[in-house]
Amino acid sequence: MDAIETAIRNALEKGNAEDRAFRERVYRSAFAALDRALQANPGVTVEVAIKRRKAVQAKITEIESEFLPAVADAGTQGNAPVVELGTGASPAGTGEPTASPEIVAEGAEGAGSDEPRSRVLPVVPDIMPDATLPAAPSIDMSSSGYAGAATDVAPDRDERRIRGRRLPLTAIFLTVTLLAAVGIGLFFAAQTGVFKTQAQLDTAPPQAPPTVDDDDFTPADSGAEPAKPGAADQSRDWISVFTPADPTHVSAPSDATAEVMKDDTGSFLRIRSGASGSAISFDVGQGVLEKLAGKHAVFDIVARSEDGKETQLSVDCNFGELGDCGRKRYAVGQQRNEYLFDVRFPDKQPGAAGTIAINSDFDKQGKAADIYEIRVSVEP
Repeated sequence: MDAIETAIRNALEKGNAEDRAFRERVYRSAFAALDRALQANPGVTVEVAIKRRKAVQAKITEIESEFLPAVADAGTQGNAPVVELGTGASPAGTGEPTASPEIVAEGAEGAGSDEPRSRVLPVVPDIMPDATLPAAPSIDMSSSGYAGAATDVAPDRDERRIRGRRLPLTAIFLTVTLLAAVGIGLFFAAQTGVFKTQAQLDTAPPQAPPTVDDDDFTPADSGAEPAKPGAADQSRDWISVFTPADPTHVSAPSDATAEVMKDDTGSFLRIRSGASGSAISFDVGQGVLEKLAGKHAVFDIVARSEDGKETQLSVDCNFGELGDCGRKRYAVGQQRNEYLFDVRFPDKQPGAAGTIAINSDFDKQGKAADIYEIRVSVEP
């Protein structure tokens, strides 16, 4: 049994092969599959297309003869099966006409004839598919050499009903996929802190308030300008560290000068650092340091710049066992002002005296500064 016959017989087995209308639809499907295969292959010539259609028509004629009743063969014995090609649509788009659908059995005599009876092959014209007739089972012609030829037909089945049953499954799958994607996105967003407030994101330990550190600079015209001399006398118990009346506790390097002077503002010590930037040292007695040990102290330097020349004053401390004060830096103007800094001393014995070193000109331009007083008080 060749591939064409197998395909047609398989299609007939899917329905009522005894129904002539059903067989006719199967034959139409076979011709439709052949036409699609021929149209899909532009290299097929008209002669080859006609030959293939005749081969399919002969096979259909042979199969159809099995379903016709036996008829008398008087006057017909020796006659060959009749296979006709009618006019109709062209195979493979070649413009050649093909036959309209019809199945005809000829030579049948009355059932009461006494003549010997034999089976006569029917006349099966070239059948083309008719869209107005019910669908027949699909005919797959690919195995017979007509690749790409298949007719999707299924009797008694509503294709729209099938698509209607499949649609909910597709919708459910898309919905689940979308929900999963949204859930994963929300999970990662929560992990990365997108929904957290700024306070929740700030997990660093609390920072201490800023304090005066080395090289702090306080401009003379800033809003936090030190108080005028004597403004703090009513609330603090000041301990004198230096006064111009006792300059013996001042040390100046060889390229620096320190000279006691006086004008209408009072007595002061005019210091001038050398070109090397050397500082002038003011002694802080050991007795004074012993009073400050373990306490929070505030130092006050009462000073001004030389007439008409503003300068930048830098201050360093060395309190021996009690540590230092770090480097302080101030912009000193022509007016007499107070320049404060605080130190928290450890609770231990100083063991010796300390010093406060003042550089009159941090920019090393030879400018001078007038020091009226250096004093310290303990925070209550």
